[in-house]
Amino acid sequence: MVETRPAYVSLRPRRGRKALGWTLIVLGVLGCILPFLQGFLFLALGIFVLRDQYIWAANRWAWVQGRWPGLVSRIESMEASLNTRVTGWGRGIRRALGRG
Repeated sequence: MVETRPAYVSLRPRRGRKALGWTLIVLGVLGCILPFLQGFLFLALGIFVLRDQYIWAANRWAWVQGRWPGLVSRIESMEASLNTRVTGWGRGIRRALGRG
């Protein structure tokens, strides 16, 4: 396997994101053994979540991006859209509670 490194990695460590990513990785490993879990899907999601947390995950994500560039751009645009939507929901909730 050829090691591809992303040009620039911005590490943004967050405890909740690390916990979610590692949970998905563990489910992925279990999914490789158990017939009712989709192991590859959980491993890919775990790498996606951890790509901002660890250099090794960013390297794996760069490999996936080189392999399937169209899908990666769609996934990252969906993540940006979701982040915008959740931020808007948070503002609305704070406004409704009278705290913002």
